Amino acid sequence: MFLCFMPDQFFTYKQLIEFTETVFKRIGCSSEDATTAAHALISADLRGIDSHGVARLSGYVRLWEAKRVNATPQIKVIHESASTAVVDGDGGLGLVVAPHAMHIAIEKAKQAGTGWVSVQNSNHFGIAGYHAMIALQYEMIGMAMTNASPLVAPTFSLDRMLGTNPICVAVPAGEEPPFVADLATTTAANGKLEILQRKKQKAPIGWIQDKNGEPSTDPHELKNGGALLPLGSDKEHGSHKGYALGAVVDIFSALLSGANYAPWVPPFPAYVPMPSEQPGKGVGHFLGAMRIDAFRSANDFKKHIDHWIRGFRNAKPVVSENRVLIPGDIEREMQVQRLKDGIPVIEPVVNDLEQLAKKLKVVFP
Repeated sequence: MFLCFMPDQFFTYKQLIEFTETVFKRIGCSSEDATTAAHALISADLRGIDSHGVARLSGYVRLWEAKRVNATPQIKVIHESASTAVVDGDGGLGLVVAPHAMHIAIEKAKQAGTGWVSVQNSNHFGIAGYHAMIALQYEMIGMAMTNASPLVAPTFSLDRMLGTNPICVAVPAGEEPPFVADLATTTAANGKLEILQRKKQKAPIGWIQDKNGEPSTDPHELKNGGALLPLGSDKEHGSHKGYALGAVVDIFSALLSGANYAPWVPPFPAYVPMPSEQPGKGVGHFLGAMRIDAFRSANDFKKHIDHWIRGFRNAKPVVSENRVLIPGDIEREMQVQRLKDGIPVIEPVVNDLEQLAKKLKVVFP
């Protein structure tokens, strides 16, 4: 049996931004918040992280329909020191709350050298990279992380206790492009399973386990009681390290802010019931900014980070056709290509967006 797929449709960055802004305005976001949210969301498509971009747009709308997203949040600082703050996102879109919090971190870093902001009462914030990279505009090192829906079984566990809990660190350079390490603390993000489901493809061994803890290749396994696996996939390959990294994200994002944590984090799919216990408020994030000259001369740092990057680029590859990459290379090159050639969107996502446009009475490009 052969499966036949329609080819991807291509959209310009401008088309997807304008459509996404219109959708966010239609659910009640201000023009400013709609623009912020759209740029945060579509940055994922632009950088080739299709699982977290426009494919998630209808998911945010469903959360709003379920009254789990506040389209007009009053974001506020509820605790602070010279270099730290806790922000209450008032149930807003994480796509809006996280950039707001990052700018608070940057302002604190301007004064104190570093700024650290933990966030409660927020929602899914898209890709961590977008928020961390805001600091690059100010020639600062940026950091962003968030906890997420409990889909991940810790090493030796059947229970799902953590989210994919991504971390991003963005570091400015001089003549070289910035270093941007943006990664989930799981072997694969849930969004990649969703893409496999739409394409009717199997998952690689090591991504997920079934309800009995056995390895599985079924991308629908989470619906059957299975779980995503921490980075490393099993103990022999270091899953305890991925588990520890995911736990650190949970502690920084939620235990410092007063957000929900572990299996009590609100799920992203609106159809999944909220946990019966809510020890905190909403989803939690953690964002940071570091002024380089708070540590050493910025010019000296840039000279040495350029030297560091070039050293890795010149490392001898195992296979001559390959090259040694710096974190952020693939996404940066993808962004250049997609700005030029357009952003591909698979047929099931196009159909989903067309239905969303029809429901909200907006024009789909």
